[in-house]
Amino acid sequence: MTSDTLTAPVTQATSRRLVPTVSGAAAVLSDCWTITNRNLIKLRRSPDMILFAVAQPIMFVLLFSQVYGGSIRVEGTDYTNYLMAGIFGQTVVFGATFSGSGMAQDLKEGLIDRFRTLPMNPIAVIVGRTSADLVLNAISMVIMILTGLVVGWRFTNGFMSFLGGVGLLLLFAYAFSWVMALLGMLVRTPETINNASFMVLFPLTFISNAFVQSSNLPGPLEFLANWNPVSGLVQAARELFGNTGSAPLPDTWPMQHPVPTVLIGSVVMLAIFVPLCVARFKKISAR
Repeated sequence: MTSDTLTAPVTQATSRRLVPTVSGAAAVLSDCWTITNRNLIKLRRSPDMILFAVAQPIMFVLLFSQVYGGSIRVEGTDYTNYLMAGIFGQTVVFGATFSGSGMAQDLKEGLIDRFRTLPMNPIAVIVGRTSADLVLNAISMVIMILTGLVVGWRFTNGFMSFLGGVGLLLLFAYAFSWVMALLGMLVRTPETINNASFMVLFPLTFISNAFVQSSNLPGPLEFLANWNPVSGLVQAARELFGNTGSAPLPDTWPMQHPVPTVLIGSVVMLAIFVPLCVARFKKISAR
């Protein structure tokens, strides 16, 4: 028996073991679902993560509507209705940071090293992470909606428009989670991305129209608020929920056309950061 006859069966068996049984788009979707399901199972086993994810928006709703609501006035609408879109926008933006900290944690624990030994499409790990975090954001949205209804918030523009507003918020959150996922692969520890993201996101959400009208801010801050992407997201949600009232809009393109602004911004973020995330993941896997 020659060496060729001995090595041929081994090579074929190895090939069958390493090559996925499905190919093309079906293989990519299968890989993405596998990693998403893994992250959802991990999420179910960490109820404290879900608790903290939903406790913060509830706290902000109650704090601003019940404690500060009587002292804050907005022109042309009830403050509770004005507030809720801001809370929604703030929550989905902060919720996107889970993608960054999750990627950093997986890198720290060596999980990415184990994934790279599998016949898996490189995009599956990131899609699985961002998709699972989208589910967590959706859970937070449901809790916020119920809390808002309890404190007197109402959507008045029809149910389909309401669903459109929820969908737009989640689309922006999903696109932004790719930004955070890239940051999670660039930093060394989850603690680093948590500290860095909060230092950026707190000013981004509070120097906006989320909680007060931008016209009440000083000149430079008013300009920043009117061009802040969070302001565009919040204004789009207010329009779709029917919570704008008769309040005048700033004469800037994002505020005059908030829904197209958010759609365009989300598509641009995905177009830029999906390839960057995949390239970074391949670079990490090649080490």
